[in-house]
Amino acid sequence: MQRFPESVIREMTRVAALHHAVNLAQGFPDFEPPAEVRAAAQRAIDRGGNQYSITWGAPELREAIARKAKSFNGIDADPEKNLVVTCGATEGMMAAMLALVDPGDEVVVFEPFYENYGPDAIVSGATPRHVRLPWPDWRLDAEALKAAFTPRTKALILNTPNNPTGKVFSRDELRLIADLCADHDVVAVTDEIYEHMVYDGGRHLSLATVGDMAERTVTINGLSKTYAATGWRVGWAIAPPAIATALRRAHDFLTVCAPHALQLAGVVALSLPPAYYAELLRTYQAKRDRFVAALKAAGLDCRPPGGTYYVMVDFSRFPFDDDRAFAMHLVERCGIATVPGSSFYERAADGRHQVRFVFCKQEPTLDDAIGRLGRLRDG
Repeated sequence: MQRFPESVIREMTRVAALHHAVNLAQGFPDFEPPAEVRAAAQRAIDRGGNQYSITWGAPELREAIARKAKSFNGIDADPEKNLVVTCGATEGMMAAMLALVDPGDEVVVFEPFYENYGPDAIVSGATPRHVRLPWPDWRLDAEALKAAFTPRTKALILNTPNNPTGKVFSRDELRLIADLCADHDVVAVTDEIYEHMVYDGGRHLSLATVGDMAERTVTINGLSKTYAATGWRVGWAIAPPAIATALRRAHDFLTVCAPHALQLAGVVALSLPPAYYAELLRTYQAKRDRFVAALKAAGLDCRPPGGTYYVMVDFSRFPFDDDRAFAMHLVERCGIATVPGSSFYERAADGRHQVRFVFCKQEPTLDDAIGRLGRLRDG
C-alpha cells in the first residue's frame, strides 16, 4: 500500500474546502437524486430494508438490472447467473480484478486513466500495460494497442465514455479491442457508468454486444452518475456465469453486500421512464457547451468531450511549471478546484500541461465558476 499515493481527486476536494473554492475537481453532482428515488430509499428504511441482503444483491434489483441491460445495452443477463451487486462500480472493478488476475499477469489500461485502475491491477498482483490515447482527440492507435498484448495479458480495462477524457470509443475501435481480446484469450472489464452521457447524437455501445464478447466481458455500472447518487455506493457487474461466481466470492469477502435499502431504491431508479434520460442528456449537453465556451474564453485549450461530465484542458499558454502549480493557482487565486492532469498518467510528466474540470453542477454553481474563470483570463 505504501506504493500508492493518496487520491489526488479526493485531495483536491479537501483543498477546495480549505480555500472556499468551487469544487470542479471531484465528479459528484451538487444536486439530489430524483425525488421518487429518494422517497423509495426512505420507504425501504422504514419497511425493513436495514439488514443484510443476499450477498450478490437483492433479487428485485438484479431483476431490474437485467431488464435495463437488455433494453438499453442489448445485453442478455440472467439475474441468478450473471449478476453481482457491489458497493459501487469501484468495488465492482476491484472484485473483478481479484477474480480474474493472478500474480505475474498483465492488464491493458488505456491512458489517461481513472486513477483507481492501475492500483486495482497492482493489488491483484498484475502489471498494468498502458496504451496512450493522445491529446487532443484521444484517437486509439491500433498498432500501439496490438503491441500492448503479450502472452501474459489476462485482462483489459475499458472505460467508455471515458473519465477523464470524455472520449466515447467508436464501433470500429470496440471491434479492434474485441478481436484482440479473442485472439489473446483476454477478458475485458468495462466501466460504463457514464453510458447515458453521450452527446451530439451519439449512442453508447457496450463491448459485450460486439461479436462474441459477451463470453469474455465483465460489464460494470452503478447508480452513482446517472441518478446523482454517488454516496449510495450501489454498483453491479454483469459477467459470464463462471466469472460471475468468482466475482461473487471476491465481493463477499470484500464487503458482504451493498446497502440493502439503497438497493431497493435502485429498483425505482432503474424503472424511470425514457423522458428522464432524455432530460438528463439535454441538460448535461447544455452544461457542457456552456462550460467549454467559458474555458476557451479564459484562454484554455480544450475540445468538447463526446461523453461524461469531464473536460481535459491544456494550459500550455500560461506560464506555470507544471499541472500542480497551475491547479494550486486556480484554487488559491481564482477559487476553482480542478485535478492536476499528471494523476491520470503513468509518468507524471506526460500530464504536466493538463488539468481536468467537471461540469456536473447546478446552474448557480456553474455561474460562480465561470465568473471566477475570468480572474485567470484577467491575470
